[in-house]
Amino acid sequence: MKIAIVTINQPSLNSACNLVPYLQDYEVDVYGKKDLKHNLKELKIYNKLDDILTPAWKSYNAIICILAMGAVVRKIAPLLEDKSTDPAVIVINLALDKVVPLLSGHLGGANRLADILASNLPNCINFISTATDQTKTLAFEMLAKDRGWHIENLKALAKISNRLLNKQNVKVATYPRVFDSISKKDNLELVGFDSLDLDTVVISPIVQSECLTFRPKVYLGMGCNRDTPLFELEEAFKLFLDKYNLKVEDIKSISSFEAKKDELGLLELAQKYNLVIEFYNKKDINSLENSFSQSASTKFFGLKGVAEPSSVLASEYKELIIKKEVYFKSVTIAVAI
Repeated sequence: MKIAIVTINQPSLNSACNLVPYLQDYEVDVYGKKDLKHNLKELKIYNKLDDILTPAWKSYNAIICILAMGAVVRKIAPLLEDKSTDPAVIVINLALDKVVPLLSGHLGGANRLADILASNLPNCINFISTATDQTKTLAFEMLAKDRGWHIENLKALAKISNRLLNKQNVKVATYPRVFDSISKKDNLELVGFDSLDLDTVVISPIVQSECLTFRPKVYLGMGCNRDTPLFELEEAFKLFLDKYNLKVEDIKSISSFEAKKDELGLLELAQKYNLVIEFYNKKDINSLENSFSQSASTKFFGLKGVAEPSSVLASEYKELIIKKEVYFKSVTIAVAI
């Protein structure tokens, strides 16, 4: 995390000098006016706040301001773009004992950074205004951020959060294992993907909707005939992704049976798209209790399958969401999350 500390006078610069040692785990730049005293290795000099805030908005993950909150609000107002991209903005007082996460509390990480500061600074109070934090209510955007899920239709978040704060029911269209992994399930109801309305949260990498949607990474399981060339594997790969509206960046890994470790086309495919490839042995595959589609690998290797079980073994939630599909009678692909 890159952090800019913005000061405006000698007292605030003194406070910044005292704050820096508590941020040793981060890349920190301190900004201040010229001709002021400090003990820093480097002080980035500026003339007007406007000169530094605009570039800082794009180049730092967080901006810590040691100046009046009203001034901060006025200066950042023209810079606001979107809660998914704006940096965390924190205001802290001169005594370093009161910290306010002002902007991008969840997605930008302001609340979490303020928590860290309040925990480490002596007698520091963190004033969090986010309602879900104060009431310990599930914040779907934090769940997504922590798990690396891509977020779509973010504008629908406020309504969903308010429903949870008001103890109203929220439908969640997802897979059973994903739903079970959510620790705070008060007022949540697991529903199918055919029961969507604008009060529904969708958690799926492949379902398209206008609802608040979170897209976990997918784990591809792949099987192929011996010596299947790269061009055939790649064509199958592209057809499969296109069919399910997936992108290469949505894929966490490719997996297969260990007998494919020397399958040149498969290795070349993973290398070409910069994807991790993993291989599983017969014991691992057959240890799964799932029921899988019929596979020629049962006859030749005594396996429950290749594409489906290997995708499940590699996956986070052990949930098969797309059964194997066969391309060109030589390539099989399945997806788990």
